[in-house]
Amino acid sequence: PRSATIIYSQVGSHRDISLESLSLFRLLEPHIEILVLGTGDRVERLHPAMLKQMRECGIAVEVQDTPNACATFNFLLSERRVVAAGLIPP
Repeated sequence: PRSATIIYSQVGSHRDISLESLSLFRLLEPHIEILVLGTGDRVERLHPAMLKQMRECGIAVEVQDTPNACATFNFLLSERRVVAAGLIPP
């Protein structure tokens, strides 16, 4: 059976997302395949270096507005993918 883990971080907006705040996702066991980030009411661009570093660690990152990120997370979980979500409230 799969379970979800909730981890809280000091990220209040997309501007607070950093390599440091994303580092906790690289530590999760089992190793996640996909990280779904919800950036609030709208999709916000993240620095390409952050996305590149996550890809180099074997984690695909999907950035969406938070309502769509929730739906994507649930869909991927239903497909039994190893997925995590970082969600900023809209």
